[in-house]
Amino acid sequence: MGIRMIAALILASATAAPATAQQSEDRGGLPTETMSRLANQQDNSLIWNLIGLIGLLGLAGMRRPHPDDGYHPAAFE
Repeated sequence: MGIRMIAALILASATAAPATAQQSEDRGGLPTETMSRLANQQDNSLIWNLIGLIGLLGLAGMRRPHPDDGYHPAAFE
């Protein structure tokens, strides 16, 4: 993909507005089941972020080695 296409995709995703129509509806002050479930859930984002970081670090081990990495000339050359 060209640089222009990637830049256009990043710009389009950064300027996209969130769907606020779902949150603006008033239900008479009564929380829905989803709202109560979200209020009671624990924040595990740090744990999942660390697991993802470990996974990304693991991908670094899959890099293709340089073709000259195993070449060590003899001392008498």
